[in-house]
Formats: sequence, structure tokens, C-alpha cells
Amino acid sequence: MKKALLAAAALVALPVVAQAQAVAPGFYVGVEGGLNWLLNTTILGAGVTPQTGFAAGGVVGYDFVGPRIELEGVYRNNQHNVGFPGRAVSNQIGQLGVLANLLYDFTPGSTITPYVGAGAGVAFVDSDASLGSTQFAYQGIVGLGWNVDSNFRVNLDGRYYGTSNPSVGGSSWSNNNFSVMLGLQIKFGAAAPAAPPPAPAVAAPSYMVFFDWDRSNLSAQALSTIKQAANTYKTKGNARITATGHTDTSGPENYNMALSLRRANAVKDALVREGVPATAIAVIGRGEQGLLVPPADGVREPQNRRVEIVIQ
Repeated sequence: MKKALLAAAALVALPVVAQAQAVAPGFYVGVEGGLNWLLNTTILGAGVTPQTGFAAGGVVGYDFVGPRIELEGVYRNNQHNVGFPGRAVSNQIGQLGVLANLLYDFTPGSTITPYVGAGAGVAFVDSDASLGSTQFAYQGIVGLGWNVDSNFRVNLDGRYYGTSNPSVGGSSWSNNNFSVMLGLQIKFGAAAPAAPPPAPAVAAPSYMVFFDWDRSNLSAQALSTIKQAANTYKTKGNARITATGHTDTSGPENYNMALSLRRANAVKDALVREGVPATAIAVIGRGEQGLLVPPADGVREPQNRRVEIVIQ
């Protein structure tokens, strides 16, 4: 049993770096088992020292994705050092607990999620007769869950389990336990649907108008392009236009900045003549910045002498 628990703990630790799993609400069932330590007690005046025992049971529950509720039944058994002839507690104590648990997963969408919980219910504890003492039962739980996939989960937890004081021969004794439990659960239902992919970005319509060297006047080709831009603006209704002027790297930077603004303003004036409101047009001059074709300094590159028209 000890080797099995150590192997399970290693198995739970392996997938820490794995990706998160899809999680959806749903019912689940599970089986569980592990080690139980019944603390020393006194029965009929005799000091009872229990050995390490076992715990085994099952659960049925509902996962709300975060909170979980479940009904659990677990049988615990510990051998001990005292014989009580004719009584069920002679050399061993068995107890069956049926509890309603409320648990909370802190990161339910992760592969590994820590959780805490508490439960309360009824216990049937060995006394003079087998499982003959009915008591109030309660427990606290701290553990880690491994969401192997959307339907299969492995839990490893530690818990304190206690009951109100059972009695043997009219004399009560204290019943306090610590357990380490390994659980396997299967959830019913489909996995949560994947989030839809983000909508692809739509590029704003844009046009380019080119200029001769050291000029800001518009060619016939440039006027035709501006007319297309104006028609696009009209089809969009409420839109904004940005006209950004550029130059090549020949000439002084200050001069080129002013030239880029003249080119952008020339395009703006042509757009206005085509019916675009002046208030809908923003003009920017960038000079030698934002080169379409980066050349050496001073090169007269025709593609850099341009105005970019962007409609948004």
C-alpha cells in the first residue's frame, strides 16, 4: 500500500507543466483508498494503541467548476493491541462513515488544482456489536487534483476524520483519525466548448499617391487614385481619412519635412474637390521617416516620394 501511494504521488507531480484542460459542470463518480491512522485512545480503562490501518470507499458528486458537492462512503479499519472478548472492538476497530462533502477547486481549469473541503454525516463504529454505534461524523480535507482530461481526474489528499464519542459497555472513547487518500474519478458529460477564435483583423483601405522628385503637384495617375479613395470613403459613410506625406532621403531633413506636408495637403485638397469633407481628413508629414524602400542617404528613390491615404 505504501509503495502504491508513493507511486501515485509521483504520478500526480508529473504533469505540472502540462496545458490546462477544458472543464464543464457535470456529475462524477469515483473510488478511493489509502492509509488510516486512528489515534491512541482508552476503551474500558485499557490503553489502545492502533496500528496503521486502511480506508476504502467511493463517491458520487457534482462539479460546478470550482465548487463541488458529493456524497461519500468510506470504511476504515485499524488493528490494535487489546483484546475485548465478546466485543466487536476486540483487537480491531472498524467504522463506516457516510458524509456529505463540500469542496472547492482553486484552479479548476488547470491540469493541477489544489482543493480544500469539509464534510459532515453519520458514522457506524464497532462497539459491542459490529458497526453497532451510530455517531455524528465530520472531516476536513486538503488535497491536489490532476485533471488528466475533461472526464478523468486523480486526487491525492490528506484529511482529519472524527466522530462523536462511541461507547463500549456503556463507556465512551474518543475517535480521531488522520487519512491519506488516493482517488480516481470519472465525470460524465461533454467537455466545455473551446472559445471561438478571435476575429481576423481587417486592414483599413489604403491608397498610395507618388510624386516626382522635389514636387508636390499631382499627376493624372495620382488624381485617379485619389478619386478611388474618395469613392471608397463615400461607401463607408462615417469614416476618417489620414493623408501621410513622405519624401526620399535626398535634400536636407527640414526641407523634406516641409515637402512631405505640402504633398499631404495637396492630396487633401484633391480629396475635398472629390466631395470628401475637409473635417474628415487628417494631414501628417513624416519627411524621410517611414521609408518604403530604405536606400543609402541621398538616393532619389521614387517609391519613397509618396502620400499614403488610409480610410478608417
